Amino acid sequence: MKKQFLTVEADQHHIKLISTGEWMLNAVRQIEIELLKVPCDKKIIWDLSGVNDFDSAGVLLFIEHLERFQKETDIEVIGYSDNQKDMYDLLNKNLPQIEVPAKKSYLEKLGRNAFEAYNDLKSFTTFIGHLFYAMFHTFIHPKDIRFKETVYHIHQSGFNAVIIIALTSFLVGMVISYQGAVQLAKFGADIFIVDTVAISITRELGPMITAIVIAGRSGSAYTAEIGAMKITEEIAAMRTMGFDPYTFLVLPRVFALMISLPLLIFFADIIGILGGMVASSIQLGISPTLFIERVYEVLEVKHYLLGMMKGPVFAFLIASIGCFRGFQVAHNTESIGLQTTASVVNSIFLVIAFDALFSVIFTELGL
Repeated sequence: MKKQFLTVEADQHHIKLISTGEWMLNAVRQIEIELLKVPCDKKIIWDLSGVNDFDSAGVLLFIEHLERFQKETDIEVIGYSDNQKDMYDLLNKNLPQIEVPAKKSYLEKLGRNAFEAYNDLKSFTTFIGHLFYAMFHTFIHPKDIRFKETVYHIHQSGFNAVIIIALTSFLVGMVISYQGAVQLAKFGADIFIVDTVAISITRELGPMITAIVIAGRSGSAYTAEIGAMKITEEIAAMRTMGFDPYTFLVLPRVFALMISLPLLIFFADIIGILGGMVASSIQLGISPTLFIERVYEVLEVKHYLLGMMKGPVFAFLIASIGCFRGFQVAHNTESIGLQTTASVVNSIFLVIAFDALFSVIFTELGL
């Protein structure tokens, strides 16, 4: 037989709730269903004298619905025992107060985002200061350079990225050649597709595409690796033992990327021009021999050097941001994903921004 825990008596002026039985954990669901059926259109008198026994779950249920009734109508509680009152006072005093966040205005969101950006910039400036100090110390004491780790990261960041760089550069070269050929063919200037491909790849697209791919591949890996070390408190242990994390973790990655990225850009230039040559042969019928001869005529060494100059700068930006975001990881796994995403976004943005800056400077200098 189903137990009765709540009786409702209604008259013209008020509703009387009579609680009975044992308000224990195993009966909470049934009691809640009965309480939810109680109307709140009149004053409520809640009689607890019939409750034989109770536990914290029963008292918490009483507190929850008492607050609900108080918001909707007048309520009077009678018949409670001293034990019930003591339990109510204890639990009600220690209940966490959940505050519903107020809806933020546009200006408040803008101000909060600006403040977070300012804190990020301040933290990054501090990080760069530590990094330059570690570099200066390493140059004074070359024996502290970790050659083994640097070579390892050159292999991870450079050699292992050759295939994806080759595929990306080849396709970019083909796309430029195909798109340019359609327009140049209209004017009978087919041969100038060689100029377009060779100069654009070596001067702009080769360095930028390579840097963007490395930012997504190696920069994110740096963030995840250092972030995992921070969560497992390996970095804190290093500091406790007197090892500088910048010298042991950051510098090998920065040096490795500054060495490997220019080599990857050189490789990307060759493969990109090769892709353009293949597309030109298919689309315009320009033979590889004629293509290469035209490359010798139009591709000056300065275009290649200007593109290569960007490599160490892009590498420093990608490696430093990747490591910085790794140090920003909080002590939870969700933070690794957030900081890795931020690392890729920040790196790609700065690569494009600095590429635009280089273009303006080179143009002003007449290069």
